[in-house]
Amino acid sequence: MRVAILHDYLNQFGGAERVLQVMLEMFPDADVYTLLYDRERTFGIFERNIKKTSFLDIPLIRRKHRAFIPFMPLASDSMTSEAPYDLILSSTAGYAKGFHVQGTYHVSYCHSPLRYAWEVEYLKNLSFAPWALKEMVVEPIAHYLREWDIHASSHVNVFVANSQYIADKIHSYYSREAQVIYPPVSDDVFYPESTDGDDGYYLMVGRLLYYKGFDVAIKAFNKMKKPLKIVGAGPEAAKLRALVKNKNIEFLTGITDAELRTLYSRAKALIFPQIEDFGLVAAEAQTCGLPVLAYRIGGGGEIVRHKQTGLLFNEQTPEAIEAAVREFESMKFDRAFIARDAKRFSKAHFVNQLGNVIRSLGFTHFA
Repeated sequence: MRVAILHDYLNQFGGAERVLQVMLEMFPDADVYTLLYDRERTFGIFERNIKKTSFLDIPLIRRKHRAFIPFMPLASDSMTSEAPYDLILSSTAGYAKGFHVQGTYHVSYCHSPLRYAWEVEYLKNLSFAPWALKEMVVEPIAHYLREWDIHASSHVNVFVANSQYIADKIHSYYSREAQVIYPPVSDDVFYPESTDGDDGYYLMVGRLLYYKGFDVAIKAFNKMKKPLKIVGAGPEAAKLRALVKNKNIEFLTGITDAELRTLYSRAKALIFPQIEDFGLVAAEAQTCGLPVLAYRIGGGGEIVRHKQTGLLFNEQTPEAIEAAVREFESMKFDRAFIARDAKRFSKAHFVNQLGNVIRSLGFTHFA
């Protein structure tokens, strides 16, 4: 069976790239098509499978890809194959489902519809389109991207969403149904370490981006004076550090997966105030048995079982986080139960469910 896997771009390593890794474990000989490929930033993991990249694949664009968003639909349209494949899988938050790679069936694992098309605030990242020119520059770009994204969705035979939150968006934007299969947590990497209690700190993990809510949590922990460890790097780092007025707030970078597992295992709880399509960080934390205090909307609301594996709060404000922390500290949580419940995010579960989708299309010889 000839299989092609389409991925938006490989110039970073995050949750979507972990999904791609598992897809390649399922189909180790698959050809990978991607707009951009940076071997160093993806640790050479995908080297042997790279079949084709786009005309945008040059060092400057790999480093500053968001500045070239308006050109990515054209680059996606140029991504073709020499011969048809039996099966196409796309792992995409926008562009890959629109590649013109030929195949009998196209199953799209959708992390999100194209954000820059449907959620205009993401276009704040465009260096050449100042937000002050929203109506003149940003809105026309978004309209163009929406039209392209709707057309690209027609290339897909079967949509699979990484959460019900995203399945609802697929229905709203494309008028298509999608089965929900949660992304895989590497449970050979993330698991509960034996511990006789927590070390008294709260934890946040992720890229330091404006929508992640690090600023809201910092304001809450400034007031509470409680210990907070923030793991990650990103463009908001300097701004976030400048907000800190609590000597117990600590930033950590360059953390390995093993070190992160220990941080999850020794923390009191993960603070998760953002709206995420899914939120792999929260699932990793729960796999390690860590309670999560999450904003109710988005993936956090599906990952956390309220008052069983953590708490859900209703506003993205410092006051809501403070209230959640107070309530959390008045309760007891069973970390062994949390880790067991998180088995629904296991790699084995993902492989089995995605395999069932593929078999349902007639690929009965797929193991």
